[in-house]
Amino acid sequence: MAAPLAERLRPRSLDDLIGQEHLTGKGSVLRKAIDAGKIPSMILWGPPGVGKTTIANIIAHTLNVPFYTLSAISSGVKEVREVIEKARLLPESILFIDEIHRFNKGQQDALLGAVEKGTITLIGATTENPSFEVNAALLSRCLVYVLKPLDEGALKRLLQQAIEKDEWLKSRKVELRETNALLNISGGDARKLLNLLEIVAEALPESKPAVITNEVVMEIAQRRIALYDKSGEQHYDIISAFIKSIRGSDPNAAVYWLARMIEGGEDVKFIARRLVILASEDIGNANANALLLANAAFEAVNKIGYPESRIILAQCTTYLAASPKSNASYMAINNAIAAVHQHGDLPVPLHIRNAPTKLMKNLDYGKGYQYSHDYEKSFSPQEYLPDEIKGTAFYNPGKNAREEELRKWLKSLWKDKYHY
Repeated sequence: MAAPLAERLRPRSLDDLIGQEHLTGKGSVLRKAIDAGKIPSMILWGPPGVGKTTIANIIAHTLNVPFYTLSAISSGVKEVREVIEKARLLPESILFIDEIHRFNKGQQDALLGAVEKGTITLIGATTENPSFEVNAALLSRCLVYVLKPLDEGALKRLLQQAIEKDEWLKSRKVELRETNALLNISGGDARKLLNLLEIVAEALPESKPAVITNEVVMEIAQRRIALYDKSGEQHYDIISAFIKSIRGSDPNAAVYWLARMIEGGEDVKFIARRLVILASEDIGNANANALLLANAAFEAVNKIGYPESRIILAQCTTYLAASPKSNASYMAINNAIAAVHQHGDLPVPLHIRNAPTKLMKNLDYGKGYQYSHDYEKSFSPQEYLPDEIKGTAFYNPGKNAREEELRKWLKSLWKDKYHY
């Protein structure tokens, strides 16, 4: 068993691939491109272990072209340029870059010219939204294919395929009596699922068949697998505990879960991004400075990186946890979106429409609009909502000191219209 099980079973053709039928099934867009022998530069975006690297390898194997692989974690501009120089002499070369979102702007810019000129065909793999993590110039020259998480049926088919096809597992006479623990621990990651199956089979006595149950898997996993896997279920459980601790105003628990993520090597931008979201979703106008600090923390950790950024994250985490909480803004936009879905595209009242042309003015666009600053307190009690939903209060200020001030101010302006 020189290679891990996931590598031994890596599919060599699209017909052997389990999952991603929307991209690789009969008549699908990517299969058509591969069958035609001409593929575009692309970004494969999806969760860990759903087939991004496998699809790249299948493309290279099917087209039988020079294929280069780089990891954004360990490669820099120098390695990129070396591959580009080789590709100049070998037409139709493919360069696969795993975790391309970890390339900085300079590294991505080094790729741009070669992709533009067609010197290489780029296949990038990322677990992060490429709109945020890949620079616009490079992204505009790539098609983005979204890979879906593998469902339970696909994962079970992978397990069964492994037992039936892998020579070593066949020799161990593996019997899968239960699969829930395997599926839960692997968190939908096919590579992790197969390697976990192998770990469990190795740990069982060779003198008898390897009978796998949930209890057996949990006992072996606790002994053999790291406590934090940033691409697996622990990743989601710990970020959930982190967010809920801040929302629950417990800075002690929050900073503990932060430490777990830091020690597990979690992407600093992932943590910082979640803090920015939380600052609006769970604090909002109860403390408007929360969003400012969270955004400043996001900018700072991007510049600094580990290990020093742990201090910035800790400051932001404890500040947000200790802040008063309100989800009023979050609920307001949800309520407004629900109204849009319910009522459709209601017309804008004439008096607040834009009237840049004479024709529009003749149609009464803007007629009767009252310029707020011309009135006392810079306020005029005119209608801004469509008639069908006038008087609807989407924003209900939270029960905290700052938003109670906002409630009193709004009530002094609108009286009983919105029932503040």
